[in-house]
Parts: sequence; structure tokens; C-alpha cells
Amino acid sequence: MLRPGCPSQGFLTLAVLITVGVAAQHVVAQGGAAARPNIIVILADDLGYETIGANGGTSYRTPRLDALAATGVRFERCYVQPLCTPTRVQLMTGRSNARNYLRFGVIDPDVTTFAHLFERVGYATAIVGKWQLGQEPHLPRRLGFQEYYLWQHMRRPPRYANPGLEIMGVERDYTNGEYGPDLLHQFACDFISRHKNQPFLLYYPMTLTHAPYQPTPDSPDWDPHAVGENVNRHPRHFGEMVEYMDKLIGKLVDHLESLGLRNRTLIVFLGDNGTGGGIRSKMGDREIVGAKGRTTDAGMHVPLIVNGPGLIQSGRVCGDLIDSTDILPTICEAAGIPIPPDLVLDGQSFWPQLCGRPGKPREWIYCWYSPRQSNDLRATEFAFNKQFKLYKDGRFFDIISDPDEKSPLNINDLPAEAARSYQVLLSVLKSHEGIRPPELDEKVKAEFSGPDNVRPRRGQGQQKPRPSRAVE
Repeated sequence: MLRPGCPSQGFLTLAVLITVGVAAQHVVAQGGAAARPNIIVILADDLGYETIGANGGTSYRTPRLDALAATGVRFERCYVQPLCTPTRVQLMTGRSNARNYLRFGVIDPDVTTFAHLFERVGYATAIVGKWQLGQEPHLPRRLGFQEYYLWQHMRRPPRYANPGLEIMGVERDYTNGEYGPDLLHQFACDFISRHKNQPFLLYYPMTLTHAPYQPTPDSPDWDPHAVGENVNRHPRHFGEMVEYMDKLIGKLVDHLESLGLRNRTLIVFLGDNGTGGGIRSKMGDREIVGAKGRTTDAGMHVPLIVNGPGLIQSGRVCGDLIDSTDILPTICEAAGIPIPPDLVLDGQSFWPQLCGRPGKPREWIYCWYSPRQSNDLRATEFAFNKQFKLYKDGRFFDIISDPDEKSPLNINDLPAEAARSYQVLLSVLKSHEGIRPPELDEKVKAEFSGPDNVRPRRGQGQQKPRPSRAVE
């Protein structure tokens, strides 16, 4: 259990290492950059809240994540965007998609990321895993990552059996039965080993557990000769992929232990959106159907576990609202890194909650969601609190009693508490009017209409009517 005041004892690694802030401030005062805590942010691909045993999930075995939750802080209400690229942009920049999102599969190369902020104070920075943010060879470096070992950077090869990766922008194909997540895990461990004597930020967006649902090396029908993403597919493999993801996270924790870094590392783990559409998981007698790409609870509610022995509290469950924009300010506060005064953020730090203090919990989350997997620039805007959700088009839901949003409430006949929430959420939507710079959409229109426009690649889908469903 962390002592009162959340004293600093080290660095953070594994998952999303958010909790090293106060610790960093203490050590920096005593020893400079070399004493700062390590931060590891782990982002699972297509993993909803219901998949983790510590959250009450009963379909899959996740003992290593459950152990991190039991010895760290587990959050019950973390929400992200319903789709991969939108969440990644928010996570890396701490800003709402309304301010800087362009279109699916790209990121504005001029944004400020958490990697920039950590690099400026002397951290070694790396991203290992899924990129999907633009194909320019040196873009990861431009965005603050000194090292990058990626899948789906300049191309889209297989990601699992016999994968194709890009190592520092150089394409490499594997054909001897290698498993992509294992290779990425090895790169992550190598980065940690090489930087064990200096503070590091590791961003680890895993390729697991995204479709195609294919066997893992632990599956009975693992095929080391498999080629491509259209073979050996079956929904039953989703659970095997969840368990293999959990295994790799455990191995990363063990690697930190072996290097003596465990107590100096903060690990933050979360999902990038809800579970893939149609995957059925159980929470006891309750069945949750994956709704990635939809703006309902099952499309946006994800696990969030933060662990850092000696850095944050142990065994705590927090019911505060958390948004994907909150990760950047939290890990910065954990590492004692000030936010530049000219950098406008939409996220707010939940570092106090990690230290056992009340902090200033969110009362609501605002969402601007526009997949933009084609030239459809329509956006869905809404705001919600712990019980109610209001869309800009006027639909109002009790998301506790109606999580699938099938029955809008009559705003002319609301109980007192619902009426109060309606007015608050209405004011939130009004306060966000006009925050999107119009030049962003003009830039996207020019891309789709110009001779060199980038059309959606294979595997990318079309936005559909609300609640939207999309792929990748």
C-alpha cells in the first residue's frame, strides 16, 4: 500500500505507466533526469471492459492483468473513442478529436504528443506495436519517438503468424513461423534493457486482440506455416488472443522485475475501443456483445488498470469518469513534467486519485466522433455523465438502464435528477460549439478530392448510420 502523500520511488513500465508523477518530482529534486520514473503505456486493440477478469469478466483468463489490478488501481468508468485511430490521436495528444482529428489512419504531423513532452526532459522514448497513423517513413520520429518498431506503418502486411513489420522505417518480413506479438514484445523488452539506467517512456500499442481472430502459439491448432490474414479464422480464437495478450503483459512485468525496475516503473493499461462487433463475452449471467465502432457503452467502455509498486495505491477501485484525453496530463504529472502554457488540453490528470486523494473527478465527458474512413465528414457529438447521455441531435438516454440506447427519454417529462443532468449536458455541448478549426475539414476535403488523395485501404469500411459501426 502506498504511504500517504504518494512518495516517489521509481519508474513505470508495462501497460500505461501513468503513476509516476509525484514520485518523479521528488527524485528529480534529488538526482536529476536519471532519477525520473519510467512510464509504460499499454494499449490493447479492440478490448472492451467486459473481457478482464478483475472487471467481472468470466469468459477469459487474465491472471496477470487481474494481479496488476489487485496491486494497483482499477478504474470502472474509463471511456475512449469507438474506433482505433480516433482514440490513438486523443491518447497521444490529450486533446479532443474536435481540435485535431483529420481522418482515419492518419495523424496531423504538427501535433504535440506525450512523446515530445517526455523527450524534452531527457526521457528515452519508443513506440512498439500498431501504428496506423500515417505512412511517412520518419513520421514516428517527428512525433517524438526516438525508436519505433511497428506494424502497419508504411504498409499493411499480416500481423500475427509470419508477419511483416517496420523497424525504424525499414520493412522486414518474417517467414519462419514467427508470431508478430512475440516479436513486438521482444522489441519492447530490448528497449527497456538498453535504457534501464535512464528514464524511459515506452508506448506499447499491442496488435492483440484485433481481428482476424487467428490461433496463437498457445492454441491447439497453431499453424506456424500460416500466411496472410484470411486463413485459420474463427471467433473462438478471440479468447485465446485475450489470454495470450495477458501472458505477454505478464512477461513484460517479469522482465522489469529481472532488471530491478519494477518499483521505478508505472504501468498504465487500457483498451482502444470496445470489443470487436459480434464477439459475445460473459460477466456472470450477463452477456455483452462487442460493439466497436458504435457510440454505445459496449463500443467505448474499456478496461483501465494502473500499477506502480510504491508509487501509487494498491488494491483500490475507482469509479470516477476517465477519458482517453486524460492519459497525457496524468503521466506528465506522474513524471513531474509541466504542461506547456500554450498547449491547450481537454484531458485532466487523475494522478491524485492514483495516490488515494479525491482529486477533481470529471463530471462529464464530451465526445466528437467522426470515423472518416471515406470522404463522409459527418460527426456525432454527445456528452455524458455516469448515468445519462445527450446527443447533439437531441436524443437523451439513461445509459444505466438502457446501455444499448434503444429507448430515448422524453425530455418534456423527465424526473428531477434526469432533468438536472439534461441541463448540464446541454450546457456542455453548447460550450463546445465552434471548437473545431474549420481549416481541418478543408484540408480533409482537399485530400479526398485531389489527384493524390488516399482512399481507404483494404479492410477499412464505410461509416454507417448512428450508432456507427466501423472496422480496424
